[in-house]
Amino acid sequence: MPQLGESIAEATVVRLLVGVGSAVTTDQEVMEVETNKATMGVTALCSGVVEELRAEEGVSYAVGTILGVLDVTEEEVARTGVDTLESLEKKRLEQVSEQQVKGEQNLHFAVEGEGYEEAAPPEIVPSIRGLSVPTGTMGAHYISPRMRARMDEMGLREADLSAIVGSGAGGRVTVDDLEKFLDYIQTWPSSQASPMRLAVADAMRRSWTRPLATVGTSLGLDKVLSHRRDQTKKAGPTLYLLRAFALALKEQPEVAGFLIGSKVVHPRSFDIGVAVAVEDGVLVPVIRQVDQKSLVDLVQEYDDLVDRARRRRLTEADTKGGIATVTNFGTFGLTWGTPIPLPNETLILGIGAGVKKPVWSEHLSAFVPATEADLEMTFDHRVVDGGGAGLLLRRIVGLLQEPHLL
Repeated sequence: MPQLGESIAEATVVRLLVGVGSAVTTDQEVMEVETNKATMGVTALCSGVVEELRAEEGVSYAVGTILGVLDVTEEEVARTGVDTLESLEKKRLEQVSEQQVKGEQNLHFAVEGEGYEEAAPPEIVPSIRGLSVPTGTMGAHYISPRMRARMDEMGLREADLSAIVGSGAGGRVTVDDLEKFLDYIQTWPSSQASPMRLAVADAMRRSWTRPLATVGTSLGLDKVLSHRRDQTKKAGPTLYLLRAFALALKEQPEVAGFLIGSKVVHPRSFDIGVAVAVEDGVLVPVIRQVDQKSLVDLVQEYDDLVDRARRRRLTEADTKGGIATVTNFGTFGLTWGTPIPLPNETLILGIGAGVKKPVWSEHLSAFVPATEADLEMTFDHRVVDGGGAGLLLRRIVGLLQEPHLL
């Protein structure tokens, strides 16, 4: 399994393209694999005949795992410089030998004894007598080394314990509590989460470690829709919103900064992502330098990225480096929502479905029909306050009332 990206540790085989006995050439795709971001091909490192296939469809393999074996000539090995099974085994034995030597050199750090006793946190006495409240909260957040080891063994995170009522000191969840809960749900219907779903879950867990807040307002869409009808290359509402968002951020770049220690790091380029719904998750391809491109310039790039996202053909470079995201949940018929920004972003801007409403006209002194949509912006409250986010949102609305300038 090749290294398919800096942060990718494993991938799932979704389709085998060759079988045992198949002749393959250098760089020929031999299987398709799925990561948490895309579906891509694994290619043969050299020409030869498939002698053995160790990979199975639907199974995940870590980077570096041998997926298959090719029968190749010595001339092909010399030409391409690929590792043979014998050379890989030799390297592995050398690494094991080095680790053993290092272990012998550091024996004075060994811990005496075969085990240890967990020190339970001190019991917390409730400050309010007579009420059916937990005895404290400090213990509930404490995870013992034994519990941590069991969680690591099962691949669990702290958020996975939220459904379990702890019986330990201060309400902490013990290993026994975890085992009883697992036994309790063992007979429930279940399915294996896809790599995409696990990636989304991990991103949202990291995002929620920050104080997030949401502000919203209404947006009149009639001018945008009228401008769109007159264009040869027709941009959708999402693209109008993307362009206005970039121009507004260019005027107030500190709003899109992110907090590192005591510094707010400002964006150096107004690269904005677009949330695209795919099977069992969301992908966010990034459009570069949106502030420097007109709507017409953006249409083809936007359509290409969205198409490749839906086909799971994005590269890692397509999804990196965004400073904010735009999401259109109106495509699902939803009128409002509270989107959550990615962990590396401070802002996300969402738009709901357009709805016909009666709006009061001061000029006509009467109600007139108008198409409106709700805009919601979720932001990291450490970086920007509600007032600053509100001003940015109002500026976006103002820009969209002059779509010919976008």
